[in-house]
Amino acid sequence: MQNPQPNLLYIHSDQHNPYVTGCYGDKLVQTPNLDRLASEGIVFENVYCPSPICVPSRMSMLSGRHPYENQVWTNSHVLNSGIPTFAHAMGAAGYKPVLIGRMHALGPDQLHGYSERLIGDHGPNHPGGSGVDHGELSGTAGPARVSLQKSGVGQSAYQVHDEDVTAATVDYLNRLGVQKRAGILDEPFSISVGFMLPHQPFVARQEDYKLYDGRMTMPANPEPYSEKLHPYFQWWREKCGITEVSDGEIIRARTAYWALVTRMDIMIGQILTALQENELDQNTIILYSSDHGEQVGEHGLWWKQTFYEHSVKVPAILSWRGNLPEGVRCDRVISSLDLNATMLDALDAPPLPNSHGRSVLPLFNGKDTYWEDIAFSEFCTDDGCYHRMIRNGDWKLNYYLLQPSQLYNIYDDPNELHDRANDPDCQDILSELTEKVLTGWEPEKIALQMQAKREDTRILANWARNTHPPDQYRWNLLPEMDYLT
Repeated sequence: MQNPQPNLLYIHSDQHNPYVTGCYGDKLVQTPNLDRLASEGIVFENVYCPSPICVPSRMSMLSGRHPYENQVWTNSHVLNSGIPTFAHAMGAAGYKPVLIGRMHALGPDQLHGYSERLIGDHGPNHPGGSGVDHGELSGTAGPARVSLQKSGVGQSAYQVHDEDVTAATVDYLNRLGVQKRAGILDEPFSISVGFMLPHQPFVARQEDYKLYDGRMTMPANPEPYSEKLHPYFQWWREKCGITEVSDGEIIRARTAYWALVTRMDIMIGQILTALQENELDQNTIILYSSDHGEQVGEHGLWWKQTFYEHSVKVPAILSWRGNLPEGVRCDRVISSLDLNATMLDALDAPPLPNSHGRSVLPLFNGKDTYWEDIAFSEFCTDDGCYHRMIRNGDWKLNYYLLQPSQLYNIYDDPNELHDRANDPDCQDILSELTEKVLTGWEPEKIALQMQAKREDTRILANWARNTHPPDQYRWNLLPEMDYLT
């Protein structure tokens, strides 16, 4: 007998630009499994991440709160274990949520509400813990020119990690299938799968790389470095060494990125096949999304760390056969926080009391439901960046403390080529969005909070370096896993 409570399969990747997916319009990339999932569900075209960097985005996705409310702005910040997450809410509803793979949380709490975790992250659990040796590809995982220079054919350890995650997920589903066939599967499951791909290094195995070798295109909207650039982008491109990037580097890195997306799609296909073959796809909610995007050379930029669409927008595909429409596209403006609330709503789990997330399910129940097209993202760093974005209706405002704002009409200008901040006809919308983006968000206060956290982190990091606490959940990344051929 089918359990009345639905199951959940939540797949979360790292750094996937939605525009590098077939169902989002890319005619070159091969993503048949995500495309098939899209044909069986809903494709959300305007979902924005809480922060265009890993840890802040992921911790907000867990808690349903903005980064400034979590006080998690950088990859060195620890989410307070007293903040309930959507995993806690699922547990409160009777589920035993399982995490397989990446969460990217720092600190002693490596579960944050999950009842079981099968594969950990590759990095240390604690600030100051033993670092990662990427061997021949050292430095390529961060925002640095070396990731473009050392790109091409080879192997990324992150792919090896994801292969372990895929195998563990398939095995878990197979074991659930055995229980189902034996008639002893008496409770619904909740499985979260965390992938590393398609995060750089921009290195892919030959079999995937050759799918795009010689066919890759240059960025549609390159932007040469000049003094006319916004001050932040002048500084960022100088800091990362990307004032000028050779065509060879661009083509190699893009070719590898498309190949990594395809490899991730293949692994997602293996998981979806196991779900179906074990007859576990009935009454199962499937959600695919990512923590942020990837610039892949657009606007002369790489990685994330910006509010341009390729960086701050994420893919989101939701399928629930028999309960949600199939082959539908939704162009409403949505936050990743809303995906959190949607999963909880679908599972009939208690909503997180301090979450800003809104369930999207009422948009598809046939009723005339009000929805405000609004989403926020923020990016704050220890070297003085205090940025926040608002997408409201057709407009997007990028606010930079002590620097000029940027204003784009995304409907008229989807490639963000025409900054309207100085347009006399746009001053009213500029003022309106500036007021909204600063409501509750105080950059001067954040600067003081981040200074205090730096002092706290210094003690925590020195403690870890001296006491060598064990990593309870850590995947063993070996330097020989990373190489170019």
